[in-house]
Amino acid sequence: MTSSPAPSAAPDRVPATPDPATLPAWDRWFHLTERGSTMGREVRGGLVTFVTMAYIVVLNALIIGTAQDINGEYIGGGDNPLVSIGLVSAATALVAGVLTIAMGAIGRFPLAIAAGLGLNSFLAFTIAPLMTWPQAMGLVVIEGIIIGILVLTGFRVAVFDAVPEPLKYAIGVGIGLFIALIGLVDAGITRPGVPLLSFGVNGQLRGWPTFVFVVGLLLMIVLVTKRVKGALLIGIIATAALAVAVEAAFDIGPLNDGNPDTPNNPTGWALNVPSIPAQWFSTPDLSLLGNVSLTGAFTAVGIVTAGLFVFSLLLSDFFDTMGTVTALAHEAELTGPDDEIPHLEPILLVDSAAAAVGGLASVSSNTSYIESAAGIGEGARTGIASLVTGAVFLLAMFVSPLVSVVPYEAATPALVIVGFLMMTQIKRIPFDDYTIGIPAFLTIIVMPFTYSIANGIGAGVVTYTLLMATTGRAREVKPLMWLVAAAFVVYFAIYPVTTLLDSITG
Repeated sequence: MTSSPAPSAAPDRVPATPDPATLPAWDRWFHLTERGSTMGREVRGGLVTFVTMAYIVVLNALIIGTAQDINGEYIGGGDNPLVSIGLVSAATALVAGVLTIAMGAIGRFPLAIAAGLGLNSFLAFTIAPLMTWPQAMGLVVIEGIIIGILVLTGFRVAVFDAVPEPLKYAIGVGIGLFIALIGLVDAGITRPGVPLLSFGVNGQLRGWPTFVFVVGLLLMIVLVTKRVKGALLIGIIATAALAVAVEAAFDIGPLNDGNPDTPNNPTGWALNVPSIPAQWFSTPDLSLLGNVSLTGAFTAVGIVTAGLFVFSLLLSDFFDTMGTVTALAHEAELTGPDDEIPHLEPILLVDSAAAAVGGLASVSSNTSYIESAAGIGEGARTGIASLVTGAVFLLAMFVSPLVSVVPYEAATPALVIVGFLMMTQIKRIPFDDYTIGIPAFLTIIVMPFTYSIANGIGAGVVTYTLLMATTGRAREVKPLMWLVAAAFVVYFAIYPVTTLLDSITG
């Protein structure tokens, strides 16, 4: 007698949840089955997350590697930014890889970590010009240690709650405008002029490098609008390829060859001339690691100023991470019945360590990336995805020499797009309420106009507390916010106060 085939399962039948005791230990640790995911989804999600944020290996190198400290030296030492770019790129990939793997293994969350945009700009253009690079990185290490302590004591949430939500959004918007302005200036679209900035060369967009920038910007706009995975990375690679082709065809040359007897070439390439590299892979140079002075900054700029720099870094890290983790947990539907986030303390501890490790490696504070949402969109639900993302970052160390191919004109369109993405938070600010609208406005405009994130945050905080006090709403201000405002008052008044004290003491 031939047995008939077993009836097939109904398409909508939900598979029975296996007994956790029967699952492998690694499955239980990562909650793979519990969260309804598969290894295939996690690997795919991890790869997609890497593609969406791999641009940081290039952009962090261009921001940190081309900024000069108080001695006029680049982060790698000396006066050659191309050397520094290669060093920062390799270290950026290494730190991102190690920390993202740590987030996956310890935090067990599909979240990737890398050098923070905005934080690196603050470090490069506000802090570094006032001290040496090792001293600046020492402040980043101190900030990371403080955040770790605040996580363990529960104080981190208290500080997060003290600043009103609209002002947090304004900080993000201001950083976005600041980053976009840096992109436009580095690409030569806006240049130092009279009285402030001029448009292009003598008021016109001229030269093939400008053409490359415009094409790259338009390409990235289209890719981002169409929600293409890895839009920024694809855009940078495609624009860099166009730059190499244009240089090969027209022999444009650099903006300035460094010879004082040779006139500048106003339509030449900024930073470096794009060309096919002599080698595609090389052993990474990690000599930046550990080049840190923990206490030097306090001697260089004074205790008050150095302390406010640490506070500004800490403030930005606070809001970036808490907002990112909350948003991603909801996107992945991983929150509990009371909106709690699983393994929140380990997640925050790894993120806190990321700030300190970024400073120790001389690549700026590392933080959680909202681009991890791309991997979640591909099905990632566990820390396994982060293990994959981190592993690919480690491989990227060996191709870091390729960043020397990328001129500003090919990479800076991504900064403009990132600026737009951060700008979208402005819709959450209630500008009809002047007590918060005006401080938010000042926060947003002071950052790019003064080339200082700290100045923008300070302007917003001080104005907010002043308006709340003078409109009879002082009780709505959290006590910690008054302390923050007082610190910024000292920060802004430090020069006149010290000048007055000097005149009194003779």
